[in-house]
Amino acid sequence: MKKALISMFAVSVLLTGCATAKTDTAAPNAEATQAAAAKSDKKVILITPEKIGLNPFFAQEDEGVKKAGKEFGITVKTVESTDASAIEQNLRAAVADNYDLIITSSFESEDALKKVAAENPKKSFAIIDTVVDLPNVRSVVFREHEASYLLGAAAGLATKKNVVGMVAALDIPLIKKYTVGFQEGLKATNPNAKFIVNYVGSFTDPAKAKELALTQFSQGADFIAAASAVGDLGVFEAAKEKGFFTSGQDIDRTVTDPEHIVLSQLKGTDAVAYQTVKDFVNGSFKFGSVDYGLKEDGVGLTFVTKESKSALSPFIGQDVVTKVKAIREDIVSGKVKVENPVK
Repeated sequence: MKKALISMFAVSVLLTGCATAKTDTAAPNAEATQAAAAKSDKKVILITPEKIGLNPFFAQEDEGVKKAGKEFGITVKTVESTDASAIEQNLRAAVADNYDLIITSSFESEDALKKVAAENPKKSFAIIDTVVDLPNVRSVVFREHEASYLLGAAAGLATKKNVVGMVAALDIPLIKKYTVGFQEGLKATNPNAKFIVNYVGSFTDPAKAKELALTQFSQGADFIAAASAVGDLGVFEAAKEKGFFTSGQDIDRTVTDPEHIVLSQLKGTDAVAYQTVKDFVNGSFKFGSVDYGLKEDGVGLTFVTKESKSALSPFIGQDVVTKVKAIREDIVSGKVKVENPVK
């Protein structure tokens, strides 16, 4: 198994074409570009493993890099890849174009980055949401288990039937950051609640995920968390059909169906992309693994750590949000410790 901290949303749009597309994300007008050039001659490039337009997870990274470019007066560019060979080609092109910092993302980019970074030891690289253990690579990862704990805590407080489920992608160690974190949060707020977890067996099977969600609903679950990438779409469909409540991953999915998708576990790829560039510009950039959790605003939960465009569901309610906010503060302060189940 790859040493990847898998993004639930990032794996949801892998079936794309084989061409590459390039998008320049430097300052939005000529005057701003000239001003940026006057401030710094550093160049940073973001290479995504798939088209941004298909995946908001990578769109957030693009936004973070773009924000840093504007704020710190550096040249930034984003190149979108659509298959594994394109990722490696784009990395090599970035080296040839002499970019000072080359950022890529997700487990799809691991193999390509290992090759290119090893061949160019004097170049600086960063990868978001997975680990590449090389001396010239910064690996930016997340403490997803902290946000999963909050989600479980909210479910424990909100459930009316004391039965809560989760449809997860695979029964593998990395997914335990979602399942174990959720279960610990659930037990902390509602030790009497029954927890049902089932595994789809892949990241790309909405039909199977829907079937599992319907089974959990038949067993009495009124809240079923979706943690199965593409499979989440099947859980959402089942929730709409049967009227139970569910949650999304990585981005705010409540906006697509706020009546049934009442929470989303968040991953701030925009914040970490921005911070990565900021560290590089101000001289605090270090190689090795850097992780982001609740304290660094790297992970979170809608309505608790981030507001939403959706109205808060009565199933959750403000009282639950207030209590989970207090739990979030206890985790940040160290009063409550959420252990990483993967270590």
